[in-house]
Amino acid sequence: MIALILGGGLALLFSLIGTPLFIRLLVRRGYGQFIRDDGPTSHHTKRGTPTMGGTVVVAAVVVSYLLTHLIIFLLNPRTEGPTISGALLLFLMCAMGGVGFLDDALKISKQRSLGLTAVAKLVLQGLIGIVFAVMALGFPDANGVTPASTAVSFVRDTPVNLAFAGPALGVVLFVIWANLIVTGTTNGVNLTDGLDGLAAGASIMVFSGYLIMGFWQYNQNCASPRIAHGACYTVRDPQDLAMLAAALIGALVGFLWWNTSPAKIFMGDTGSLALGGAVAAFAILSRTELLLIVLAGLFVIISLSVILQVGFFKLTRGRRLFKMAPLQHHFELKGWAEVTVVVRFWIVCGLCVAVAVGIFYAEWVALA
Repeated sequence: MIALILGGGLALLFSLIGTPLFIRLLVRRGYGQFIRDDGPTSHHTKRGTPTMGGTVVVAAVVVSYLLTHLIIFLLNPRTEGPTISGALLLFLMCAMGGVGFLDDALKISKQRSLGLTAVAKLVLQGLIGIVFAVMALGFPDANGVTPASTAVSFVRDTPVNLAFAGPALGVVLFVIWANLIVTGTTNGVNLTDGLDGLAAGASIMVFSGYLIMGFWQYNQNCASPRIAHGACYTVRDPQDLAMLAAALIGALVGFLWWNTSPAKIFMGDTGSLALGGAVAAFAILSRTELLLIVLAGLFVIISLSVILQVGFFKLTRGRRLFKMAPLQHHFELKGWAEVTVVVRFWIVCGLCVAVAVGIFYAEWVALA
């Protein structure tokens, strides 16, 4: 519990103080957001607002994670330090944030709203996803539990195992499966970004779900000698994952203070891709891969709106299913105020997280 409070509190402090300092730096350098011309006209007033604010969120999480472990070690030298699961999550978050940073930097340097090409972005995401997936199947603990497994998971690992035809094929199939999760989630969060506070607020709720589930998995972990029933969880480092969820919540709350409407800074692709990478890592490392569809339901709905829009446009040769995709802009063009769209989408996200956590707990009750 101390680790959760320290991690979240330190990240909140760093983000709350660091964001305005970063805003000043970006303003001096002229690093402002460029707005797509075909978007809602109300967004044109946002042109020039500092972007790449996700850099502060990522930095706050990394610094608070390391500092929390240092403080806990000083209080109790026998306490376990940083874990491989924590390192893997930070790797995926930072690497995806790096892709986003490159994308944002290109937008600024080219003075337009387009950065990396879609193909280049997917290739970079795929390479990062491969490294993450391969490493996640290694590093077993004393009980032989690795950060991830080749079994497809819902609330825990299911009998469906990708290694059904041998370990080598299992690794290949898991790399493909993990990349689908990573690419889908990072792009889902990226598509959700675009309105002041929408992605940050929604991500806070999603990480709150992982905080609750991680803390519960720690208390009901199969590695604990006091847990003797079949409802225990085989997760390698649940406490460290819960602490990182707390750090992400703290960092995002501090950032949201400045990102809420009217935003003083945008998170940019730096932030949205980093957050998407963190969400994907939580799903894989906490063995809740399929539950992600419910937990991150808002991101799924918004991603589906883009897929349906593009598919409908091609099938009907020019007709549109929505006034504009992603879905949040459709409601803007229907006359909803930006704040109204954000708050209502937050409500949808909160309901999705509540349902997912309910499913998670109900499954434990059924087995306990």
